[in-house]
Amino acid sequence: MTTGAPTPTYPVRPRRSRLRTFLPLGVAAWLVLEIWLLTVVAGAASGFSVFLLLVAGFVLGSVVIKRAGRRAFQNLNEALQRGGAPSGSGSGGNGLMMLGGLLLMIPGLVSDALGLLLLIPPVQKAVGRYAERTFDRKLREAVPGTLGDAFQQARMQRPDGKVVQGEVIVRDQPDDGAPQGPRPPLTR
Repeated sequence: MTTGAPTPTYPVRPRRSRLRTFLPLGVAAWLVLEIWLLTVVAGAASGFSVFLLLVAGFVLGSVVIKRAGRRAFQNLNEALQRGGAPSGSGSGGNGLMMLGGLLLMIPGLVSDALGLLLLIPPVQKAVGRYAERTFDRKLREAVPGTLGDAFQQARMQRPDGKVVQGEVIVRDQPDDGAPQGPRPPLTR
């Protein structure tokens, strides 16, 4: 029995994305750059000053994350008291401030520089707009069966290994019009 989704007759091998291919190489290059830069600065100044710089970055990053988290929680609390969704004006800035704080906490001078850049409000606005445009574009380009289509479709795995594809329809009230009582808890 089929549900309208064609079943491929050959094994489909997913194409490996560029991000998945080059991300480990990029992370390795970034780590080598960070270590090299730390040794150069330690040679020019002293090892103790580099240690103090790393500790100061960690402390500053933790303060920034705590402050941004507290502000995000206050925005959420105020929005819940109003009975609406959190305002879009400060919510994106809090996430980018947390990212900046996290980059400050990671040991290294390049990550500290990027973290400090993300704490500047005009840079936050530009990065936020770019991220929002990119996310919207990716969501519009999503094809059925991808993560972008996850809100419209559901897949159910059957015990025999077959995948049943379909759509989820949520109804506010049953067809007979009778109000529903409390539902039993899910135990499986």
